[in-house]
Amino acid sequence: MKYLHTMVRISDIDESLDFYCNKLGMVETSRRESEQGRFTLIFLSAPDDEGRAREERAPLLELTYNWDPEEYGEGRNFGHLAFRVDDIYETCQKLMDAGVTINRPPRDGYMAFIRSPDNISIELLQKGDALAPAEPWASMGNTGHW
Repeated sequence: MKYLHTMVRISDIDESLDFYCNKLGMVETSRRESEQGRFTLIFLSAPDDEGRAREERAPLLELTYNWDPEEYGEGRNFGHLAFRVDDIYETCQKLMDAGVTINRPPRDGYMAFIRSPDNISIELLQKGDALAPAEPWASMGNTGHW
C-alpha cells in the first residue's frame, strides 16, 4: 500500500492557490479539467516531495474545484492535513505576515494549526525536537478553532 493523495474541495481556485502555493509554499505538479464532469483537479506537493510527486504521483494534495457552486460548510469533519516544517516559528511568522490567522500558535515550539480559505485545518509540526518556547508564541492565545 502506498499513500497517494488527500482530496479537499475548494470554492475559489485563485484564493486556494494563493494560500497553498504562495503562502504555505506548496508546488503545483499537475492540473486536469473535465468538461463532462464539470470540475478541475489541481495536484500539489510539498517542496521537499516535488520530485517524488512528479515521478510517483504521490504524496499529493488534490484540490477539487466543482464548476457548479456548492456550499461545503467548515470541513471540520475532514480532519486535517499535516506538514513537517524546518522552523515552526519562522513558518508561522511568514504565514502571519501574509495575512494567515494562526488558530493554534506554536506555544510548545512544536505544533501549530492554521486554516485554508475553505476552512480545512492544517497542522504544522516542527521537524525534529520542539524548539524552546519563544515569544510572541508562548503567550499567544488560540483564535477560533481548528
